Amino acid sequence: MNARYILKLSCPDRAGIVHAVTGILLQTQSNILSSAQYGDPDHARFFMRIEFESNEALATLREAFTPLAAQMQMDWELVDAAHKTKVMILVSKFGHCLNDILFRVATAHLNIEVVAIASNHRDFYQLAASHNVPFHHLPLLNATPEQKAAQEKKIKDIVTEQGVELVVLARYMQILSEDLCEFLNGRAINIHHSFLPGFKGARPYHQAFERGVKLIGATAHYVTSDLDEGPIIEQEVARIDHAQTPEQLAAVGRDMECVALARAIQWHAAHRVLLNGKRTVVFR
Repeated sequence: MNARYILKLSCPDRAGIVHAVTGILLQTQSNILSSAQYGDPDHARFFMRIEFESNEALATLREAFTPLAAQMQMDWELVDAAHKTKVMILVSKFGHCLNDILFRVATAHLNIEVVAIASNHRDFYQLAASHNVPFHHLPLLNATPEQKAAQEKKIKDIVTEQGVELVVLARYMQILSEDLCEFLNGRAINIHHSFLPGFKGARPYHQAFERGVKLIGATAHYVTSDLDEGPIIEQEVARIDHAQTPEQLAAVGRDMECVALARAIQWHAAHRVLLNGKRTVVFR
């Protein structure tokens, strides 16, 4: 029985890329199920995602693509489509995104495997237990820089020991160090309200209310050492009006955070997101 695979790649743009890639699929008697591509004229870079089926082993297919990837200077990934991305969730005291992710996984609407939940508070250990997910309490209250570094080392250890492929900051209210950001480069997603940089700090919805904003939103992006400025994967927006209180705005914002984050996780797990400098290409 044929297996399904996903090939994701980017490389300097040139003539013949699609022909060369599909030629290898033909040689391996593979059958293309879906294909998407994009050429970025500003950076002269080409992006492609192909889902196909084949009776060849994954190792054999990777060996077949390796020479072409080297020749065309590709950043590429070839994976088994049946594999579920192993995810670790970081959370603090706001649990709406965590609860939403766990519910989507439990109802088979989010095709990932949550292997760990870690928090600087104990609030959600029972929620984790109800979904049979190991919970790690990693406190940071009044932590010194040395204690902060030790706590982040524990996060790294969990990632390594559990084979974590994606870390999700589900309203994790801590700034990651440059070292941890580098360790998680390209495999950590954060969610926050979209008022930045206009309304920073505490009570952003109250600040927005005072300014009479008409649109609010949420942004899911990859984590980098540039705080809240990593490549954007997904955004969600809602129109609001003068009659809504700051508390009502925050409630709408929580819903949008759940939706935007879930989409970003699903697209990443389905290998639909490719980095393009400070931006992303998302084959939905």
